[in-house]
Amino acid sequence: MTKQQLFEQIQKKQSFLCVGLDSDIEKIPEHLLDSDDPLYTFNKDIIDATASYCVAYKPNLAFYESTGVKGWLAFEKTVAYIRQRYPQHLIIADAKRGDIGNTSEMYARSFFNEMKVGAVTVAPYMGEDSVKPFLIYPDRWVILLALTSNKGSADFQMTTDEQGERLFEKVLRISREWASDEQLMYVVGATQGKLFEDVRKIVPDHFLLVPGVGAQGGSLEEVCRYGMNRQCGLLVNSSRGVIYASNDEDYAKAAGEEAHKLQLEMKEMLGKYLL
Repeated sequence: MTKQQLFEQIQKKQSFLCVGLDSDIEKIPEHLLDSDDPLYTFNKDIIDATASYCVAYKPNLAFYESTGVKGWLAFEKTVAYIRQRYPQHLIIADAKRGDIGNTSEMYARSFFNEMKVGAVTVAPYMGEDSVKPFLIYPDRWVILLALTSNKGSADFQMTTDEQGERLFEKVLRISREWASDEQLMYVVGATQGKLFEDVRKIVPDHFLLVPGVGAQGGSLEEVCRYGMNRQCGLLVNSSRGVIYASNDEDYAKAAGEEAHKLQLEMKEMLGKYLL
């Protein structure tokens, strides 16, 4: 999916919602545990209920890896289902990979050649040679961790060098030379608020993947006020707030209703802040 195609989907749906498929076997409705593949059954129902209101899905690999081979199979089936039924949606593998070059090459091959996702999250700590193997796939997105929404983000990301440059700013400044805004996105947590202005000073045209709205307390209005650009430039993720809107047999319907609420809020934000 190109940047222009992503923006066209945002315009068409009046939504920049990414639904996080953080599907926890211990949290999904209990009656699903009797099915042959509970995680896949849950995901399929959530996807069908929310597809009209979002432009992307983001399965978090940890929730699938935690159940071993069965979880990997559920992840692969989920990706295949989205690609077959909803090919206009961007699929983001939230894997946070990043290692020496030949290992990263294998990770990239796994996600882009075998699983055929559209994007993968990557940790930039080991530098350019650990990220470059993901960037040899011109039609896929690499989403670098930059300024995250967790409390501990300040431990390293906000530290400054002798010139007063913060580490997250250095990550943005240096990495933007590795690929264009047609291939590189950044993770910036919704809880960072006004710091989106500082992010946009360095990467004004890149898309940002924004977790932390909802359960983590981030403000959608603040994210849009400080982070939206002329092509929206935002994919705002909601995981728990959507997929666990209900734990009863109406879980899919409740997820769809919650996604619709977010879509309506995003439509308002697009009217207000799209440059």
